[in-house]
Amino acid sequence: MRMATSGLAAALFAVAPVTGLAQSPEEFYRGKTVDLQIAYSSGGGYDQYARLLARHMGKHIPGNPRVVPHNMPGAGGMRAANWLQSAAPKDGTVFGATSRAMAFEPLLGNKSAMYDPTKITWIGSANDEVSVCMAWHTSGIRTFKEAQQRELVVGSGGVADDTYQFPAILNNMYGAKFKIVSGYAGGNEINIAMERGEVHGRCGFPWSTVKASHQHWIRDKSFNLLMQFSLAKHADLPNVPLVMDLARNEEERQILRLIFGRQVMGRPFVAPGGVPKDRADALRKAFMATMTDKDFLADIARAQFEITAVSGEQLEAMVLDIYRTTPPAVADKAMAAVK
Repeated sequence: MRMATSGLAAALFAVAPVTGLAQSPEEFYRGKTVDLQIAYSSGGGYDQYARLLARHMGKHIPGNPRVVPHNMPGAGGMRAANWLQSAAPKDGTVFGATSRAMAFEPLLGNKSAMYDPTKITWIGSANDEVSVCMAWHTSGIRTFKEAQQRELVVGSGGVADDTYQFPAILNNMYGAKFKIVSGYAGGNEINIAMERGEVHGRCGFPWSTVKASHQHWIRDKSFNLLMQFSLAKHADLPNVPLVMDLARNEEERQILRLIFGRQVMGRPFVAPGGVPKDRADALRKAFMATMTDKDFLADIARAQFEITAVSGEQLEAMVLDIYRTTPPAVADKAMAAVK
């Protein structure tokens, strides 16, 4: 009898994991908390977009779990990206708001990027972003041509961040004289440093965030716009130079497309690779449903943010295509351009 009981217990133990995996997403998420790790400090654009998403996304996830935001700043967003790959649970209870730059950092030779973007679970992006390079009004620099002639000190979150790579490209490819000061925890800290005169500009600042959080700067003419970064101009900025227009030949256009294609994933949300497919699909569907949720959009309108949602499937397809089709020589030159 004892042997039979032991055998029954062993059999039940053996099937328990299978039963757990057989849970539907609704059964799995019911009563749970989903953690949203934000790769930047509180108060900046990434943080604000993520917290608005967290407020509404839970009602669109089967089982209606609570989505709780946390901040994990560091290394221009790289700390959170690495953590998601190496240490985060891969069961669908954690996802992150990460840097738009993170998708292509391994391709650009960043040794600190300890993850494979082609295996990440791409959830979606809240915006197809246009960023700007601005000089504070006290800097004495009003145009990009002047930034090619005189030094402009700009703040940065780190070498993997737009605020480092975008001015570096302008320095290395087009003779600009940006002096990049790294180490700021996020965009909010760079903005404060600019207002205090510690730095004199920021190069890699989402225009949607400028409009949402710094209308007084626009009203008071506190800055001059030197450049806009994307594959096409923002409708608000027809007279601000576009970085793509600096390309002098097809190879330079390829390099700039590799770097600034990331703008399509302007506010990306990702989960670790290995999340069960049904839960990954549930998170993707919940994300896109939130993007059209009337209460979410009302919050977005009050915050004066932009929403041009890109699905996780679209992000995944773009990342796979760029990794498959970028010539090694172009990747090498792009890598040199962002150093």
